[in-house]
Amino acid sequence: MRRNYLLTPGPTPLPPYARKALAREIIHHRTPQFQEILKEAHENLKYVFQTKNDVYILTSSGTGAMEAAVSNTVCPGDRVVVIEGGKFGERWTELCKVFGANIELVKVEWGNAVDPAIIKDILDKDKTIKAVFATHCETSTGVATNIRTLGNIIKDTPAIFVVDAISSLGAVEIKTDDWSIDMLVSGSQKGLMLPPGLAFISVSAKAGNIIDACKNPRYYFDLRLAKKAWAKTDTPFTPGISTIIALSEVLKQMRKETLDVIFSRNKKFAEAVKKTMVALGLELYAPSASSDSITPVKVPTGIDGVKLVKVMRDKYGVAIAEGQAQLKGKIFRIAHMGYIREKDLTVCIKILEKVLSDMGYKFKRGIGVKTLKKLLG
Repeated sequence: MRRNYLLTPGPTPLPPYARKALAREIIHHRTPQFQEILKEAHENLKYVFQTKNDVYILTSSGTGAMEAAVSNTVCPGDRVVVIEGGKFGERWTELCKVFGANIELVKVEWGNAVDPAIIKDILDKDKTIKAVFATHCETSTGVATNIRTLGNIIKDTPAIFVVDAISSLGAVEIKTDDWSIDMLVSGSQKGLMLPPGLAFISVSAKAGNIIDACKNPRYYFDLRLAKKAWAKTDTPFTPGISTIIALSEVLKQMRKETLDVIFSRNKKFAEAVKKTMVALGLELYAPSASSDSITPVKVPTGIDGVKLVKVMRDKYGVAIAEGQAQLKGKIFRIAHMGYIREKDLTVCIKILEKVLSDMGYKFKRGIGVKTLKKLLG
């Protein structure tokens, strides 16, 4: 049976210890046995989030945590700032519209990162802004936002800082407390190396006060219920039991390896893949702002980008991601986070070379794999 290689920016490959944990017999969630697992997962999540605040586990995709962040803080008519530079920045906008926010929209050209000075200017002029919504790694473009600088700007204002770290948590450095992030949201299927189905959200004291005062109707994503349940080491509704058991195992391994080692490996992979693309004569998309989670690459002129991704996946079993929205067919994206390893990247580049060559792209065959192996040592 052919092995498939997964180099998409979510889901990412599952490590053996996660697969083994997922295969365990299920247990009941209202038991001391599950509470011990939940407690350990919670403590290790705080390590990955780099926070002393509580982190709540939701049974949903990452979008569920995004909705929880909005529905628990933004009431109709509230002034908010949304930084929108890709498909997932647009999701913040869509959610804020659903809950009736008065949005100050900061549109950023796709492929670029926001200038923090723009946000400072808005907040200096308008003290009624209740929240600023940003995306750490914009999955659709691979662009990384300077969250640390934004946090320093926002922390002394009345606004809370809400960050989508779905494609960055556990993959690249993000320090919730040190960077003054009030609500950090993420999901299970990327840097945390699990199947989709769990979402996570941290809540600062500043955000907690806003949550308590918010008059929005809420139910499944009511973070007040999550807080009340967590006081008893519990969840308000039936959790994703098997995935949380696997989460506990993954987090233990991550803590044992340490975040510094994980981030260093991903940075090394990112730099190697980017330089390999250049060696192939390909042009990087967003070269000055690209995240260490994902490498976005422009499809060469005359090559069908949709077909390129399809052939790699369906014929050779190597899955990378194509572009989204206006970038469909114009870029492809290679992930290097989670349980992606050197062999995965080597096979990916080898197959990318073959398919590009078969499609008529001219370059020195073998230069990509040679470059990658040299850079990875």
